[in-house]
Amino acid sequence: MKTNLSALRDTRIIQRAIGESFRKLDPRHQIRNPVMFVVFVGSALTTVLTVQAFAGHGEAPAGFILSITLWLWFTILFANFAEAMAEGRGKAQADALRKTRKDVLAKKLKEPKREAEVETVPAPTLRKGDTVLAEAGDLIPADGEVIEGVASVNESAITGESAPVIRESGGDRSAVTGGTKVLSDWLVIRVTVNPGETFLDRMIGLVEGAKRQKTPNEIALSILLASLTIIFLLATATLLPYSLYAVNASGQGQPIGITVLVALLVCLIPTTIGGLLSAIGIAGMDRMIQANVIATSGRAVEAAGDVDVLLLDKTGTITLGNRQAVAFLPADGVDPKALADAAQLASLADETPEGRSVVVLAKTKYSLRERDISKLGATFVPFTAQTRMSGVNLNGRTIRKGSADAVERWVKEQAGSLPSKVRTIVEDVARQGGTPLVVAEGAKVLGVIQLKDIVKGGIKERFAELRRMGIQTVMITGDNALTAAAIAAEAGVDDYLAEATPEAKLKLIRERQAGGRLVAMTGDGTNDAPALAQADVAVAMNSGTQAAKEAGNMVDLDSNPTKLIEIVEIGKQLLMTRGALTTFSISNDVAKYFAIIPAAFVTVYPELGRLNVMHLAAPQSAVLSAVIFNALIIVALIPLALKGVKYRPVGAGELLWNNLLIYGLGGLIAPFVGIKLIDMALVACRLA
Repeated sequence: MKTNLSALRDTRIIQRAIGESFRKLDPRHQIRNPVMFVVFVGSALTTVLTVQAFAGHGEAPAGFILSITLWLWFTILFANFAEAMAEGRGKAQADALRKTRKDVLAKKLKEPKREAEVETVPAPTLRKGDTVLAEAGDLIPADGEVIEGVASVNESAITGESAPVIRESGGDRSAVTGGTKVLSDWLVIRVTVNPGETFLDRMIGLVEGAKRQKTPNEIALSILLASLTIIFLLATATLLPYSLYAVNASGQGQPIGITVLVALLVCLIPTTIGGLLSAIGIAGMDRMIQANVIATSGRAVEAAGDVDVLLLDKTGTITLGNRQAVAFLPADGVDPKALADAAQLASLADETPEGRSVVVLAKTKYSLRERDISKLGATFVPFTAQTRMSGVNLNGRTIRKGSADAVERWVKEQAGSLPSKVRTIVEDVARQGGTPLVVAEGAKVLGVIQLKDIVKGGIKERFAELRRMGIQTVMITGDNALTAAAIAAEAGVDDYLAEATPEAKLKLIRERQAGGRLVAMTGDGTNDAPALAQADVAVAMNSGTQAAKEAGNMVDLDSNPTKLIEIVEIGKQLLMTRGALTTFSISNDVAKYFAIIPAAFVTVYPELGRLNVMHLAAPQSAVLSAVIFNALIIVALIPLALKGVKYRPVGAGELLWNNLLIYGLGGLIAPFVGIKLIDMALVACRLA
């Protein structure tokens, strides 16, 4: 799935784009873009004038009209090529996805349980609600939800990542995708889609650039460009009668020709951004695909660029996801090494990341080597939700570790009590955002293990960048308010929601939206679905439940919660690219006034020759140079439209100033240089 910008130079994509450029000359396609449709009509008109000129009845030399006509058609073809290049990368990805399809036989179950009778059927015959069995080595025949079993699944056909994932029933990791492979054990799967509606089918449709719908922002910009086009069309149309009147009144010169008027119109309307607008939008979706994110609409990509509130889950997004032991805090009169030894013994059979971190901390801090469990002859007491503690019985020693209240009850049963010093330590650890685990041996409390959520490296700097962009970050966690406040302060988020419930998340989003904010959120569970459905940008994890994926408007194939930050940056880059090229397009029209207006009216009003600041060789050379530049600048900007302007986390004011300084000034200067160079080349080649 993952691609890169080397696709820009892919010969097959270029060949396909060239063919598409000609197919897109269909008037039914051209009329969708008002700016380029005007160029299309103008090209058709000058084509007729070319035929007329070669028949001996031309308004200007046949060679001049032919040159203008050819370059007008090239302008349309170059705009079509830009759009086709953007679409081509999506179509190439769609072709690659189609190749992943395989003829799969499904083990359809008569009843929704593993022991039921199995019937082997072709996967395309499965319907929503059917149940199938997938065992080690089998390809999962259709999208579905695990209702029984647990297995390791290779999802590289979808995500591009080779690392296997665990899929199991009854949790937030129950969704499976057709075409992925079971590596171990077995799964009973309830099919959740009908043929033609699979995730792979949706992906193929979504990455096809041609099927992309315009976003509200893009529609608004299209209306603006169409309005400018109509204004210039009316202005240009009035020049012909004005020219005729001026010639009759002065008795000198020649009226302006239709060919020159068409050239003037094409050069003055915003053809540069008009020709690149569609390519910019398609390329934005393509960049999402490169990030392994499937956006269900272009609207979602663009909304990501306008987001000003990010809701981020604490665990796995802001923190590493697993608490780590960071300190042994002994009770009065207890040797810290004795506490570490007891804590390590109680954790030897604990395979959770927290348990392993206790063993490692004792080893690194006090050189306590791990003991061989099989040789200890110990009886390990596993953690349960009821007891909320675990431990070990070894050579007459009874060691327990767990939550403070659970261990306190156990110690009291042993005729002991929780020392006030330990109670204070527990409160201090909780206040700092950590998790205290009390360790006791028999009736004696030894001390506290401090577990801490480890904030991801660099995340604080990322949040600072978002803050400079005017984006508020809100951490969502099920932790208590004390723990949430400590982690929020360490991570540098702007706000937090502690003890979050589905209702609380939904309420928070609605409150922010009522204040005029655009909210982005990520989630993977069924309990996240209501909030995902409410959020403006809702990123569901591919590993999550079907309910979460249906509620979101983006699916992260990597199931990486931090991807939300990257998604916002891609959306910002799309808007920055569109703004930059719009600024360039509008400003570069100014230079064309100085090329075409003097050329068009210099025979009637010789004084206008003073506006020929570029000292162009002749009126016909000036007009032709402007038309050629107008076409070539589209080609020159295609790489920028597809790659996007370099993203930098700056505020709206600074961004506007940068656009005006770089693209506004650049768009003003470039045509003066370009048109002059083209004019010199035409003269040197004796074409003007």
